[in-house]
Amino acid sequence: MKILSVASEVYPLIKTGGLADVAGALPAALAAQGVDMHVLLPGYRPVMAKLVNPVRLLEFDDLVGAKATILACRLDGIQYLVLDAPELFDRDGGPYTDASGKDHPDNWRRFAALSRAAAMIAETGLDDWFPDIVHAHDWQAGLVPVYVRHSTASSVPTVMTVHNLAFQGQFSPAIFAELGLPQSVFTMDGIEYYGDVSYLKGGLQLASAITTVSPTYAQEIRTPEFGMGLEGLINARSADLHGIVNGIDTDVWNPAADPMIAAGYSHGKLKQRQINRKALAERFGLEDAPGPVFTVVSRLTWQKGIDVLAEAADEIVAMGGRLAILGAGDPALEAALKDASERHRGRIGVVIGYDEALSHLMQAGGDALLVPSRFEPCGLTQLCGLRYGNVPIVARTGGLADTIIDANEAASTARVATGFQFSPVTRDALLQAVRAAVRAFAQPKIWNRLQDRGMKSDVSWERSAARYVALYSDLLAAHTDTRTE
Repeated sequence: MKILSVASEVYPLIKTGGLADVAGALPAALAAQGVDMHVLLPGYRPVMAKLVNPVRLLEFDDLVGAKATILACRLDGIQYLVLDAPELFDRDGGPYTDASGKDHPDNWRRFAALSRAAAMIAETGLDDWFPDIVHAHDWQAGLVPVYVRHSTASSVPTVMTVHNLAFQGQFSPAIFAELGLPQSVFTMDGIEYYGDVSYLKGGLQLASAITTVSPTYAQEIRTPEFGMGLEGLINARSADLHGIVNGIDTDVWNPAADPMIAAGYSHGKLKQRQINRKALAERFGLEDAPGPVFTVVSRLTWQKGIDVLAEAADEIVAMGGRLAILGAGDPALEAALKDASERHRGRIGVVIGYDEALSHLMQAGGDALLVPSRFEPCGLTQLCGLRYGNVPIVARTGGLADTIIDANEAASTARVATGFQFSPVTRDALLQAVRAAVRAFAQPKIWNRLQDRGMKSDVSWERSAARYVALYSDLLAAHTDTRTE
């Protein structure tokens, strides 16, 4: 089975968030189940610098107005296809924003080109490799199902995966004429959305199947609260909607052999965690104290509930807790957390930015991980927390609800709890969960059981990859049946 995966970021070549982790880990997980997945991504400057002996496969004189080349490069067993289009991707800043943090004004063209290139691969193949299915991720690849449907490869099934419905790729209708699509596509049954162009809506409308990254989120996005204006379309396509929870790369996230932490350890042998705990405290300037160290590894945004965390910070410290926070985002929330660290020097440490190595140390040295998200399609940080014995305290939403077993009385008695859940996302509810965690932390046997059960949890891609394989197989079978009718 041959699958073309299309994503705007793929770890370890380029990463801004969880999308990259998923797009990077899925190919290897699927390979173990007999799937040959090629990964198409943009040729950003950092990506181009990491390629080794790339091979030129396809050239485009006019790919949505730009010259471009498809380069093939195999790295660590993964086959990457890189869209080399210097006019679109060779620039300062990040994948989506310039150095000042503003969206690149031509993002509509950049990611339309990525989607169009994917459709061209479906049409012409690459030497003797033709994809059986094209799998698109998030709005940046939202036009993939649209371009495929309106190409000579229209019979190739497509999958549209939503990692976060809040980001939809909405642009002025003025761009439509340059997308090279039939006028009939700019309708309510296509990519038109309240007079604008919506890349994600197009993908949801025309993909053969839709997946989200957890079963609970798949149900949440059918409601006005979480549907972000697309709940009507999603409900209309509910028969084609599948919730498949993410996993993590358990080779990259392995506390027994992680080169980014101070000392390796495993479940049942947690004494070495104290070395990481000390290293974490030193890194964040935290004083030695008997209470738990709460870690936060997150974008600092309203969606992630960071405003609630900032409101609760004083009382978390009053309970005997310390906070180590890593992330970047809303300047006002960054400032609020910095103010809290100034008020509580030695008790709250904040690092603004993204640091992969530090995030590993925080999982290895933290006692509990705070994830107060208002909505969370899946979340990966809580899976890493389980793997590292950093007990998750999560909001009861999306993939957080699907992956963490709350330490309520029944679950604790049955000894199946792996963390703490709370709802709604308010200061009081968060503090109630933190208070329960502080009480449990004060009882080492109870806390060690929580850590041990979490570390034994299966957070790998194995089961989820099997579900993707089953979905691909069903699509191919349906496609075969259609052709033989």
